[in-house]
Amino acid sequence: MLPHHINGQRVMSQSTSHGPVHNPATGEIIHQVPFATPVEIETAIETAEKAHREWSITSLAERARLMFAFKNLLDKNTDALAELITLEHGKTHADARASIQRGIDVVEYACGAPNLLKSAYSERVGRDVDCYGLRQSLGICVGITPFNFPAMIPLWMYPLALICGNAFIHKPSEKDPSTALLLADLLYEAGAPKGLLNVVHGDKTVVDALICHPKVKAVSFVGSSTVAEHIYQSASLHNKRVQAFGSAKNHCLVMDDADLDDAANAILGAAYGSCGQRCMAIPVVVTVSDKTADALIQRLAPAARDFIIGPGNNDKTVLGPLNTAESLARVQKYLDIGVKEGAKLIVDGRKATHPKEGFFIGASLFDAVTPEMAIYQDEIFGPVLCILRAPDYETALSWINAHRYGNGTAIFTQSGEIAHDFAARVQIGMVGINVPIPVPVGYHTFGGWKYSAFGDLGLHGPDGIQFYSQLKTITSRWPKGRNVHGFTLPTH
Repeated sequence: MLPHHINGQRVMSQSTSHGPVHNPATGEIIHQVPFATPVEIETAIETAEKAHREWSITSLAERARLMFAFKNLLDKNTDALAELITLEHGKTHADARASIQRGIDVVEYACGAPNLLKSAYSERVGRDVDCYGLRQSLGICVGITPFNFPAMIPLWMYPLALICGNAFIHKPSEKDPSTALLLADLLYEAGAPKGLLNVVHGDKTVVDALICHPKVKAVSFVGSSTVAEHIYQSASLHNKRVQAFGSAKNHCLVMDDADLDDAANAILGAAYGSCGQRCMAIPVVVTVSDKTADALIQRLAPAARDFIIGPGNNDKTVLGPLNTAESLARVQKYLDIGVKEGAKLIVDGRKATHPKEGFFIGASLFDAVTPEMAIYQDEIFGPVLCILRAPDYETALSWINAHRYGNGTAIFTQSGEIAHDFAARVQIGMVGINVPIPVPVGYHTFGGWKYSAFGDLGLHGPDGIQFYSQLKTITSRWPKGRNVHGFTLPTH
């Protein structure tokens, strides 16, 4: 049975409710994860509250030093973290390492706490009156993170929450929870005070208890849109700050003037990397001519058929397993749906050669997909790529803008005019120009639009600082003599 991480140490749970953790490459159960009891949740809240009282008044330099030390330990333990991710999630070791690095990018950003938390100061806004702002902590913040990035997404959350002076409770996915425990070990090894970060495991019951707790001030979530909407509504009703990020159906528009070799190589990685289980994956390609669609398929199909499929700890593996048996069944179901809807299944991943044990499936490629099809409308979250043939640029753009999800998109073109127009008019939160997965760097903000995001602020970057802190504005005057008060609203 895996432990929780409360008050700076791993503690065994008293819960009788738990769930299995699988090795997706073999299908075997390797751990049991406990679902926290009400007493364990309350203990985590109490220790976080105590830690916040002291941490919120520590100097910005001390907070920054903690992040520097944490970052150094993450660098030294990247392989150990990646091995855990590969074991419980199924990612290839190289992909796991890359995801950890994208998390470390935000820790590096958090090291700039003294500069990030500066506020404006205006002298003499009136006679002998100054006005300035203070960025202060909220209190206890909660992060609920998904299975597909067990290191990266937590590292996009609590480093910024902590440097803003908050304490944090992390509820990782019950499908691959061990990475969260090692991350907590490293933060305390770096010198974090006890209770600053707590890790509690659980299911929906635990999530609801955390997001509705009166002492929790902010909630950050990444997962499906259905759950994101529920968390946003529930936490908002309990007067919490909320940022909740959900599902996606990211489009890649390939223009006739694109470098098709470059585009095809980029699409292969974006569509099938991490077995398609990324919220920024590219599961849809739209072309503006049959000629371009045919040329792309000639490049994509042979490569998709030839992927080496196997465990993520094999250096030759390109496509690892899906994370769960349920994910595998979902992908298989949508392949059947696509065929019934009339799409052309050019590459059928069910026919690929792969290990008999585990949750494996090969890459699939559909052609002749149309906007009304379920395989286009729904997030499949697997190695399935759909190609749509639009008659022209305006139609392609209208399809992208009409889709209910608005997480990310990309365009491949050599025309600056088209790229500029696309970036300006597309109704999507993150846009790539000849970049297939436009995840912003850590000092910019990550966030989608429409049914992909709930709340006003994005992850990491400037939005992260704003989300995890509250602004207090102070107007001050130090009278030299007798102060005569008026009865009208003061003006400057």
